[in-house]
Amino acid sequence: MKPEPSLRASDVHTAHLTHRNVTAKHQIGSFICSRVTLLRACSTTAPLRQGVPTSLWKLGRLNHIAIAVPDMEKATALYRDVLGATVSEKVPLPEHGVYTVFVELGNTKLELLHPLGEKSPISGFLQKNKSGGMHHICIEVDDINAAIADLKTKNIRMLSAVPRIGAHGKPVMFLHPKDCDGVLVELEEA
Repeated sequence: MKPEPSLRASDVHTAHLTHRNVTAKHQIGSFICSRVTLLRACSTTAPLRQGVPTSLWKLGRLNHIAIAVPDMEKATALYRDVLGATVSEKVPLPEHGVYTVFVELGNTKLELLHPLGEKSPISGFLQKNKSGGMHHICIEVDDINAAIADLKTKNIRMLSAVPRIGAHGKPVMFLHPKDCDGVLVELEEA
């Protein structure tokens, strides 16, 4: 068996830029290099990834879009009677300070929110937005605790110290809108 030719520095650079996932022999300049040579060449300029996941949690599907409404009955009637959607019953969530109604759509849901109690976060929102409007989006995650820990290392602020149980009976966490391009994001464990 013939020994493999030596690589020049420019060949190593070319190998690194163009052949990150090498599975066979490749030609670089006038050299034919095996996978081992290229991996050895590449390893001097960048660490090899050995199947280690970059994150221990995974972002899932859009669960719902929440809309703050000043009149729950009127909003429910709009989606049910005018638009023909299936809507849930009004459910009080005192620990969150809201009443909720879910509007079923084919690929996601709308969550209608109305204040419950004097300290409701929705009351403040409606004082600033008299007609109501989009309040937050909810995205599913497969592991909320891992997501929270990871996002904290990336300087994303949480609106509470620990996850709380949300409208679907699953743990949720809200991310600060100033850290999410002006959008209040709710993470819900799937």
